[in-house]
Amino acid sequence: MPNWLLPEYIQDILPDEAWRIERMRAQFLELMRVHGYQLVAPPMLEYVESLLIDGSRDVDLRTFKLIDQLSGRTLALRADITPQVARIDAHLLNRQGLARLCYAGSVLHTQPAGLTRTRELLQIGAELYGHGGLESDLEIQQLMLQSLALLGIENVHLDLGHVGVFRALVSHAGLDRELENELFAALQGKDSATLQTLVQPLDATLRDALLALPTLYGNCDEVLARARRQLPDHSGIRAALDMLQMACASLQPLVARVGIDLADLRGYHYHSGMVFAAYHAGSHDAIALGGRYDDLGKSFGRARPATGFSMDLRQLYNLLPAQASRAGIRAPYQNDAALRDKIGQLRAAGETVVVDLLGEATLHGELQCDRELVLRDGSWQVVAL
Repeated sequence: MPNWLLPEYIQDILPDEAWRIERMRAQFLELMRVHGYQLVAPPMLEYVESLLIDGSRDVDLRTFKLIDQLSGRTLALRADITPQVARIDAHLLNRQGLARLCYAGSVLHTQPAGLTRTRELLQIGAELYGHGGLESDLEIQQLMLQSLALLGIENVHLDLGHVGVFRALVSHAGLDRELENELFAALQGKDSATLQTLVQPLDATLRDALLALPTLYGNCDEVLARARRQLPDHSGIRAALDMLQMACASLQPLVARVGIDLADLRGYHYHSGMVFAAYHAGSHDAIALGGRYDDLGKSFGRARPATGFSMDLRQLYNLLPAQASRAGIRAPYQNDAALRDKIGQLRAAGETVVVDLLGEATLHGELQCDRELVLRDGSWQVVAL
């Protein structure tokens, strides 16, 4: 096998894409900065216990693991930056009030999320710690939508869900953990046949409610009205539906469409409240994900309210229209003080000036320039090629 081949679903990022992604990263981080979010940069490698979220088999399966030759302990390459930010909030910053944190870095997955996806994602995101109310959920959701708009992603559809609905149903019924997990898997997989079988031994009210969940998706007002009629009148369910109603009203002006999906239990084992996912017509997969995860800090000895979102810059880049790279200015290689001054002035003004070290006319196309510096009437001037 040639030694220049890369593993499956691992790709190099070539110049045009790399520069545009870097500009997108800078735009995102500047947006975070002006909203008061502070940048953190956790390491790619940690002990496996720090990176695996309790109870989440999905994260475990996505995570590369290896043995540390110094300690003999198992290390892991991060598959998600969120647990690392929770660790930083819990033990390094240790703030008693709010902490607004953001990040941008690579994560690795053992399997791609789809046929067109890479296993090395460029994950960006934001997390807000120390506030458990709807206000912080809305701040994070609005910030996610602003980020997508800033990066050029249009016609976004936002789905909202709330794991509290399913949790209230199973908690009120006192179901054992095994049946709860089986119901969760059937709902998350939209497996109606399995769901029908699992709910048969349950009482009629709970059975009807669980069977209704996969049908409760679509337009906010219509779905929430049906949910209030078809689901039991438990306080936890009422609170979740009220929160979703207020979120819909707040977010609808910012996005093409807001919908509800009460069977969306993504991240159920660590999410604790409202969850959300953004979609785009050019992608079958979600382009941004987030939710509340108040219990995640327990793994680090300090649980406190938290909500956040993340997205993959490489996925977003692929949704944008092609954009020609900006051509530069070719300059001859000469020991000329005036030429050096002119090149410095152009670069200070933001122009790309490429010094032609080879001076080979047949290779000029590789320099990607549409202008050149020429000496005319005793001064160096920029002329079109």
